[in-house]
Amino acid sequence: MNTQWIKLGAAAMTLAIVIAGCSRSDAPSEENGPSPSAAAEQPSSGDSNGEKPAPSEPAGEPSSPAAYNGTVSAGLRIPWSIAFHGNEIYLSEREGNIVHIKDSDIDRQTVRLGKAVHHDGEGGFLGLLLAPDFQESGLAYAYHTYRGPGGTLNRVVLLKKEGSEWAEERALLEDIPGDLYHNGGRMAYGPDGMLYVTTGDAQEQALSQNRDSLAGKILRMTLDGAVPEDNPIPGSYVYSYGHRNPQGLAWTEDGVMYSTEHGPSGRPGGHDEINRIEPTGNYGWPVVIGDDNRDGMIAPLYHTGDEAIAPSGTIIDDQGRLLIAGLRGEAIYRYTPESGELETLHEGEGRIRDLVLRDGTLYFITNNRDGRGAPSSTDDRLIAIPYE
Repeated sequence: MNTQWIKLGAAAMTLAIVIAGCSRSDAPSEENGPSPSAAAEQPSSGDSNGEKPAPSEPAGEPSSPAAYNGTVSAGLRIPWSIAFHGNEIYLSEREGNIVHIKDSDIDRQTVRLGKAVHHDGEGGFLGLLLAPDFQESGLAYAYHTYRGPGGTLNRVVLLKKEGSEWAEERALLEDIPGDLYHNGGRMAYGPDGMLYVTTGDAQEQALSQNRDSLAGKILRMTLDGAVPEDNPIPGSYVYSYGHRNPQGLAWTEDGVMYSTEHGPSGRPGGHDEINRIEPTGNYGWPVVIGDDNRDGMIAPLYHTGDEAIAPSGTIIDDQGRLLIAGLRGEAIYRYTPESGELETLHEGEGRIRDLVLRDGTLYFITNNRDGRGAPSSTDDRLIAIPYE
């Protein structure tokens, strides 16, 4: 950890109280590590990249917020997304629940869906966004994996909160290609008020270059699920393509759009990317990686070379720097576009899936129970630390 930017100490001990106020040829995975099991808490069967298998003890019920080394909540079950509503927090869990945290109360809430969550490999209940009018409507957007007649797929749905449960209002987009790996799953609101969604290549590399497929893309839709009239490809949700497995989306204050995505597994490995996203931009997968160039394809602003960090949730601070959750890298990274420098900001918590910056506090969730980490008895956790 770099103490120039992140200071735990006594200040961190009070933070919890704030809550009261891979194509198959490059298998095995998006995260360049061994396969997670269907139950995810079980140990993985291989360790071809040197990662430790997960112990088999199950996660417990989430704890009440406790000021312990910055931990806000413990005992989470592979949380994937963080969503704030005032001082309340909602976390999606990959097996299909939503955890609600308010004051000292922790509630794991049931989600009733028209099609069951298929929690296998890297799939499951992934992205979660509260609607802009959540206070009045109780609506939220979710992205989850399911089984269809043709196999594994993903869908975007609208949920409504009903007391301590959630129910599907309607599906907004279905039949997004899915697989054991490479399901994408990140959702974010753009400064234009549209909903942006990342999808993986579903281990069919050629789909990323096929503009008629929803796989390996960043999609753009209206909040009611329609194709916007001003989308760059008329009649299509596709905003950019040539992606392998993007899991980070963020915008600067002046509207510059960035995405982070996983590079190839196997050999060559690494080459995780930070991209500046342009409408109809082709980001090259699987034709080019790293510093390769090809006419009509956009090279990444930054790539990690042979090292893999497996970037996931991504946000931007008030100085326009990207904060990136690292899974394989087991760290939070900060990228400065002006200098092109990627620095390690915080580490020592294991695999990091998502993060949110609020009022000088950085909140993030671990994914040590996803089948690739080495969880402690308190994992997974929501953690809060000061950010400078």
